[in-house]
Amino acid sequence: MHDTTEAIIVDALVARARKAQRAFEEGADQKRYDMAALAAAWALMEPRRNRELSELAVASTGLGNVADKIAKNERKTLGLLRDIRGATTVGVIAERPELGLTEIARPLGVVAAVVPSTNPVATPTNMVVNALKCGNAIILSPSPKGAEACARLLTYMHAEFAKIGADPNLVQMLPAPVSKAKAQRLMELADRVFVTGSQDNVRRAYSSGTPAIGVGAGNATVIVDETADLPDAAQKIALSKCFDNATSCSSENAIVVVDAVYDGFVREMEAAGGRMLAPLEAEKLKRALFVGGRLNSGLVARDIDVVIAESGTAVDAPETARFLAIPAGGVGPEHPESGEKLSLVLAVYRAADFTEAKQRADEILHYQGAGHSVGLHSAIDERARELGRDLPVCRVIVNQAHAIATGGSFDNGMPFSLSMGCGSWGGNSIDENVHYRHFMNVTRIVRTIPENEPSLDDIFAAYWEQAGR
Repeated sequence: MHDTTEAIIVDALVARARKAQRAFEEGADQKRYDMAALAAAWALMEPRRNRELSELAVASTGLGNVADKIAKNERKTLGLLRDIRGATTVGVIAERPELGLTEIARPLGVVAAVVPSTNPVATPTNMVVNALKCGNAIILSPSPKGAEACARLLTYMHAEFAKIGADPNLVQMLPAPVSKAKAQRLMELADRVFVTGSQDNVRRAYSSGTPAIGVGAGNATVIVDETADLPDAAQKIALSKCFDNATSCSSENAIVVVDAVYDGFVREMEAAGGRMLAPLEAEKLKRALFVGGRLNSGLVARDIDVVIAESGTAVDAPETARFLAIPAGGVGPEHPESGEKLSLVLAVYRAADFTEAKQRADEILHYQGAGHSVGLHSAIDERARELGRDLPVCRVIVNQAHAIATGGSFDNGMPFSLSMGCGSWGGNSIDENVHYRHFMNVTRIVRTIPENEPSLDDIFAAYWEQAGR
């Protein structure tokens, strides 16, 4: 009976979304879609609301910190708006007369987006803006911890919609209490599902019967080689590791440093706020961080003073500490520090040379995080190409703060996103950052062109020359 009641609630949400989407699409021009997307973005980017929502997100989830959430909300949303500005998402988007093709953008319909507690405001906004830009309605399924912040965000979006005459039913969310049964029903009824967060949610989306775009687990590993600018590398790793208390799936979880610069790098890391723990203190921290083989939620994305106090770890100059570093050797379930930690804790490996560092990164990624990304601090660009050829990753981040760069930055060319596809390595259907083109269908008009049929000689000449006919 309970499941039936929840299904009725979700069915009604979807019905309202479908009605709103059809009206939104009917007779639409680009301005209609763009104004709705801008309204949703301004609902968050207005400074007072951004601060309020960031404070609420930290208070209700216990994850991250307010200053960084404010910066993340603004920069990720502004970057997305830059990316989609001028993009055509209604009507004809391409004419290819040489192929006889015309391409027409069409909405998906009703989109479902499962969003995580780590980014309960930034990720929903990203999904909503992309969906509206392409003429869709969207229903959000927040995590229980993030539901309050998500609901507040939607009240502000609806207030902005009222200013432009947009239907509030274009953007809805599952009502509290959020449950797996409601989320499952939503995924079954939607036209496409986007899932950012736990791999359990990704698997549930893939099995829902609805086409789904899920993203893989993070466990970013970064190599520091003998040619790296050590102060620059240490500062960028510290910035990335500490941003929003390591809530990002792109936050460094392990670094591999070659022997030639290991001691120098550790000194620079200490100067940047990292604290390399002695072996006994490292074991104490690991026992506190991993309880029964699982991450201790009491230390996930918490401030550094909480991590130090709750773990009982002795740290040099704790008043200036920003994150803790564990000297690491092994990889796998017996060495949980080699996996994703979602906390201000970094595993530090050392390697004889770049070749060994690459092998270690490969081991870590195959244990956890395959498909996501690897970082490199180096003056040798060919090494980045080597990592791109040999490691199971969709991104190689070169000489940048990993957590900031992977999801798009104003000084790199990646699309701004909080959802990173990890390709076949990560069990995903896409290998790129989720962006607006994933939120539309394309209809193609096909006309005849002059015949272009090759001869067998054209196709097989080289093969026949080597292998014979």
